Amino acid sequence: MNHAAEFERLTGTYFREGKYVVSETSQHQPVLDPATGQQVGSFPSVTPDEVDAVVTAANQAQKEWWSASALHRAEAMHATARRLRELKPVVAELLTRETGKPYKESADEVDWSISAIDYYAELGRHSVGSVLGPSIAGQMHYTLKEPMGTVVVILPANFPLLLLIWEAAAALAAGNSVIVKPSEWASLTTLKFMEVFDDLPAGLVQCVTGGGSVGAQLVEHRHTHMVGFTGSVPTGQRIAKACAEQFKPCLIEASGNDAFIVTPSAPIEVAARAATFAAFFNCGQVCTSAERIYVHEDVHDRFVELFVQETRKLRIGHGLDHVDVGPMEHAGERDRFEGIVARAVEQGAKVEMGGGRPADLPEELSGGYFVEPTIITGVTPDMDVVNNEVFGPLAPIVKVSSVDEAIELTNRSAFGLGATVYTTDAAEIHKATNEIVSGMVWINAPILDNDAGPFGGRKMSGLGRQLGAEGLDTFRHTKLVMVDPLASEHDFWWFPYSTDEAWQQA
Repeated sequence: MNHAAEFERLTGTYFREGKYVVSETSQHQPVLDPATGQQVGSFPSVTPDEVDAVVTAANQAQKEWWSASALHRAEAMHATARRLRELKPVVAELLTRETGKPYKESADEVDWSISAIDYYAELGRHSVGSVLGPSIAGQMHYTLKEPMGTVVVILPANFPLLLLIWEAAAALAAGNSVIVKPSEWASLTTLKFMEVFDDLPAGLVQCVTGGGSVGAQLVEHRHTHMVGFTGSVPTGQRIAKACAEQFKPCLIEASGNDAFIVTPSAPIEVAARAATFAAFFNCGQVCTSAERIYVHEDVHDRFVELFVQETRKLRIGHGLDHVDVGPMEHAGERDRFEGIVARAVEQGAKVEMGGGRPADLPEELSGGYFVEPTIITGVTPDMDVVNNEVFGPLAPIVKVSSVDEAIELTNRSAFGLGATVYTTDAAEIHKATNEIVSGMVWINAPILDNDAGPFGGRKMSGLGRQLGAEGLDTFRHTKLVMVDPLASEHDFWWFPYSTDEAWQQA
């Protein structure tokens, strides 16, 4: 594949009714390779009329999709997964070039997307309701699961394909159509990704590019019926409020500030390697990253020593080279991250390693948005760095005197997405899993996902669940049906009321 030609082909387009269409807008935003800072293309901010046309097509395609059998939908989704397997090398390369992540991580993201499509292809036909024990003899009472209609999926840039599929695969399996509004920092790759849906009805999955105004029109549109959003808290709040105006269901995944707890019973060498991955995977741009590391005082110094050793091994550079860590998504994110590090130092934290920009990168990467993976110690619970989402390669370490203190500090956060605990003590495992207030807890297994298990948080981390059976039901209405096949008279409660049941003094 000639990546330059592919980016050029996608530039200026959006995806409507199964084909790429050149937008009529005059508003375009450049796409920069975050490893070099060089422009590789641009994407349009589609017009309101173009959004309306996409919504109309989505509603038409959804009716066709829902009228088909569940088996047909499953087979079509499996065909989508097969098509994605074929496109994996191309999509992964473009993803690395547009977002900066190492190719290994891009390829993994494609593999995980394939797995989720196949999972929901089968789950979607497994159950479409349930039969209830009737409350009246001779009747039939049951539920039906029905699609929302047209689902809007608004995405971030850190996992633009996987997060698309987590929602789109469940939505499609439930019988919905999908309109994707990608991140401004991953629009061209997301457009390329639309080709995997070739075996689905034209208009069933479409993609419109642009900024907040495009997303707002989709959210507020009378003929969209649900919104799935992953991103910042302020944007998530605006979307939830807009949906509330129409009582439109929404799924909001709005950031995390996950704790990583290390106890004296943990294998410290393993915990240090795990923390390195949990903190610096995808350059720390992961909502479930380890952003607050609470280490028991008995093992603190040894853990820090090993953590620094492991982090020094990380290779930084262009994601298509032999590297472990690429650049941040764009210049604004790099600047924000550097401000967070500076503020932590100002408040008294000590930089154990990192803290700046890599000094040994080749000249062609001098314009990239690289920062060093950074470890800081001497962090206290009142510092800004542990009370807000970092979303970057920074590992703040807080020394604690007990597991109880670590859990109390974990729960003090306004967020509640996930938490990791390294321990081999059964009592500590029981305590952590039951007392930590979050949507997910990982014991010695940081930031893993499972298609069959729900993903989502509590508190300011958002509303609703993705993945698993819960993730499918997120995109379905439940309808209760009660049938009296004999159309009998219900004199046990119809008029006229029985004299025997009246007030005895009447």
